Amino acid sequence: MEKNSMYSLLEAIEIRARANRARVAMGIREPTPKILESAWKAQELGYAHVVLVGSKEEIDEIGTELEVMDTDDPEKTLVELLISRKVDAAIRGTAKASGALFHLKEALGKKRICRLALLLTVDGTPFFLAPVGIDEGNSIADKLRMITLGAEYIRRFGIEPAVGVLSGGRIGDIGRDRRVDRTLADGEFVTGRAVELGINAKHHTILIEDAIKESNFIVAPDGISGNLIFRTIAFLGGGDGLGAPVLMDDYVFVDTSRVGGHFTKAIMLASALSHLNKERKEVIH
Repeated sequence: MEKNSMYSLLEAIEIRARANRARVAMGIREPTPKILESAWKAQELGYAHVVLVGSKEEIDEIGTELEVMDTDDPEKTLVELLISRKVDAAIRGTAKASGALFHLKEALGKKRICRLALLLTVDGTPFFLAPVGIDEGNSIADKLRMITLGAEYIRRFGIEPAVGVLSGGRIGDIGRDRRVDRTLADGEFVTGRAVELGINAKHHTILIEDAIKESNFIVAPDGISGNLIFRTIAFLGGGDGLGAPVLMDDYVFVDTSRVGGHFTKAIMLASALSHLNKERKEVIH
């Protein structure tokens, strides 16, 4: 993997966000000074014009100079603003995941969506991770779809994806447990199929510490383990999460965790992705 290109990605995201200064909506439930400050910081740094979507009464109790869209259903309003093009991009913020993603799927006419998280390890190594939703990536078909969509999305950043597929044990562990055996077989199959599709992929078994050295896109065995990897890095391991964009062509929606209260980088990422979308459409037309 070309580490330099991944590190330069972070700088490129910041540059694109400042150049674009997109109108980014952020879902708000149970606002705190820390949450509002992180949103204000994104606007102050020139990443975006931030629109808070939530209870104006609750937000005004804390106080902010940011624009506020008053609603008692931020999950629904957030998606409505995005689909109607009244904002250029949206981040979930502290809105409820189930509600926001339900309304997004309904608006798109899709039963399932894929998300691709962008994380930093404690030493600052950036990488993409999927699946990160507990109900995602639980079949071979799902994982292959995530790999192909994720690889295509990563290429939009001007980076060639190097996929590291994980499973539940080492090859030498075959026979110890049927579930582990299944994940190893699935890992081998998914990796082989990805390579056939022209994607640079390698099965690293359970050795995530080796995968991160060679890969910029880590694929967990299932959504639960992917979510645990995300939480361990972002909330326990001293790393950071920039957000998890939903993989779609026409809109930008960056999923975020309600834990932590830091949304500056997620807003920056959403604004940069909006800029990339505009560039893509200009090339197509």
